[in-house]
Amino acid sequence: MSEKTILEQWRSIAYDERADKGQLQRFWATYFNIEKSIYEQLLENPDEVVSGTVKELAEKYGQEVLTMVGFLDGINDSLKEPNPIEEMTEDTVVNLGFDKELLYKNMVDAKADWLYNLPQWNSIFDEEKQKALYLEQKKSGTIVKGKKIGRNDPCPCGSGKKYKKCCGRNA
Repeated sequence: MSEKTILEQWRSIAYDERADKGQLQRFWATYFNIEKSIYEQLLENPDEVVSGTVKELAEKYGQEVLTMVGFLDGINDSLKEPNPIEEMTEDTVVNLGFDKELLYKNMVDAKADWLYNLPQWNSIFDEEKQKALYLEQKKSGTIVKGKKIGRNDPCPCGSGKKYKKCCGRNA
């Protein structure tokens, strides 16, 4: 059996179904505070593309390599150029050049209010833009059902019969 990648190591700790629930909650609470701290720093200068090896970035943000891998896993979908997270090692060069709108919407999608409500967003987007991005993301996950066909409505198949005497009979 091959050795686990650092991403697999991170995921086996973070999503361990056999772990004690309280221990896992403490793990995530600690991680979310670390994540918030890194985002606060990144959003201070949102146009700067931070890059380096995984190990260098972990040192820059004062974190362990595995914690940095967790952060990279989380931000990867918001990057302009995704990192090769599946096969990266601590010596893999990665970048944190993120798409600001996409990052904001992904934070909303993840229900991470501690991230999309960071004060740093106020210098990136005005209140109106933040509200628009929030609503756009929320609506993207909404499923709109079509009008329900009544028993006595004309059948949508075009036969001219009532729905109950045509396709509705099989329903």
